[in-house]
Amino acid sequence: MATLNQVRHDHANMARLLHVLLLRHESLAQGERPDFHLIREVVDYILDYMNAFVKPLERLYSEHQVAKNFKAGEVGQQLAEDYQALRERLDLLSENIDMILLDAVVPMDRFADDLKAYLDAHLAYLRAERELLFPFFREQLTEEEQNRLLKMLPDGAQANLARLKEDYPQLYEEFKAAPSPFA
Repeated sequence: MATLNQVRHDHANMARLLHVLLLRHESLAQGERPDFHLIREVVDYILDYMNAFVKPLERLYSEHQVAKNFKAGEVGQQLAEDYQALRERLDLLSENIDMILLDAVVPMDRFADDLKAYLDAHLAYLRAERELLFPFFREQLTEEEQNRLLKMLPDGAQANLARLKEDYPQLYEEFKAAPSPFA
């Protein structure tokens, strides 16, 4: 079962992965060609984690009246809209990476702009979750409800990081060295 500390740790890990992508963006901005296979792995990790994290939240929103009210409220609606926009940016980024890996012509300046827009949006979304969503859970859900939510959250984030460490040791070293704005 996930714990609140694990969720905070997963959040910090996500911020670190975004920092690694930011370094790739900086190399793109300098005219270098980054390892797109590595970027693909990071994007796949993020997609998997987001999918696994959102399903329990949707279940909570559908089952719990307080959570329904939060989702229907201004803050909840804004988070849902921000998530949808973030997901669209990530899907576009994923499609562009696929095209690049298939040797299709993708303008690198456009890709760099899309990558930067995604990174900015995801960091803002992480901050909003940390400042709005997580306090809501602590303040509005009973301990039993929090534990039930935590049981629904993914446990596989650490296994995915271990796979990245094995397949991309350089990435893992950058990941471990990356600062986390949420630590």
